[in-house]
Amino acid sequence: MKHKRLLFGLMFALSALPFGGLFAQEATAEPVGDLAAVKTYLLEKANGLAEGSKVLTESTDAYYELAEAAGFDYEALWAAKPEAVTAALTAAKEQWIIISPEYEKMEGIVAGVPSLAEYDAIIDASASGEEDPENAADFSVTLPDETVLEKPGNLFGLLEASLWGTNPAFDSGVEVDLDGDGEVGFGDVLPDANFVKGVADSLASYAADLLVSSEAWEPNDSDAFTALVVMVPTMSEYFGSWKTSRFVAGDEATGQNFAVISRLSDINDILSSLQVIYDGVGPLIKAESNEQYEQIKQGLIDLKAYVLDILEEEQGGRQFTAEEADVFGSEAQDRAQTITGQIAQAAALLDIPIQE
Repeated sequence: MKHKRLLFGLMFALSALPFGGLFAQEATAEPVGDLAAVKTYLLEKANGLAEGSKVLTESTDAYYELAEAAGFDYEALWAAKPEAVTAALTAAKEQWIIISPEYEKMEGIVAGVPSLAEYDAIIDASASGEEDPENAADFSVTLPDETVLEKPGNLFGLLEASLWGTNPAFDSGVEVDLDGDGEVGFGDVLPDANFVKGVADSLASYAADLLVSSEAWEPNDSDAFTALVVMVPTMSEYFGSWKTSRFVAGDEATGQNFAVISRLSDINDILSSLQVIYDGVGPLIKAESNEQYEQIKQGLIDLKAYVLDILEEEQGGRQFTAEEADVFGSEAQDRAQTITGQIAQAAALLDIPIQE
């Protein structure tokens, strides 16, 4: 699974990074974190995802009802109801584009906190059982026709692949000019209504469950430091998926996901959530060493700025090569591992356990 990994040479980091006496200062006050603010942030995003996912099902339900009325004959459906079909699918795509970043902005917390991490696998991270039988999230999706999809892969990815046609197994095979630009291009395909409704309903259900679990979560220092140590050093993985996406590979893309929103944008949002976590536990480090606190804080700021600079170039029209993606990913990973080592050493010196 995406975030079940070795902690990137943590013991080496603990022994090799030179902090020389940064924590030797005597604390002048009892350290106080602000994990309540982390939970408040999580609940805001989780509520947005839950509500937004319900809105998405309104569009996928409308599309399903149109397809059902046409006997799931998609060519006949398009011939008879092009405007209604276009309206339903456009609304579904627009809502997906709204709620996908909403999740990314809390992914650092959800994926990094052990008690919540299962939701990340189901909603946004897991490969399918066919792709990765050993590590795929063990859940199922029941479609309206009662077909059960076992270990289907993450729900956002399944919806993206169906709505935009990046996996032919999830669409009807009928291509139409959905966007009205006079030609059939990317995303101009009618999804399999049975599939897209079932997956959208499942996303709404798991998003609601995530909200309930987020409300029940009682954050602690170990959760926060674990999330940082697990999630900061994920840059090479993210840049790898960017490299194989349409944003870099174009029509030669081998990845079915990250075709609509650049993976760079996701990374930026994930780093934002990690900064929220660090703001929560930073005072614990600051109470022992302001120098170390500022060093980690600036490292996260610089890493995010590094990614944002590349994203802004991409948004300005530049298409990077696979070789450039490798270079950027390597640099981002090096920065991230340095930060992770610093955070891990701080946790050790504060006697805060990192969970397995």
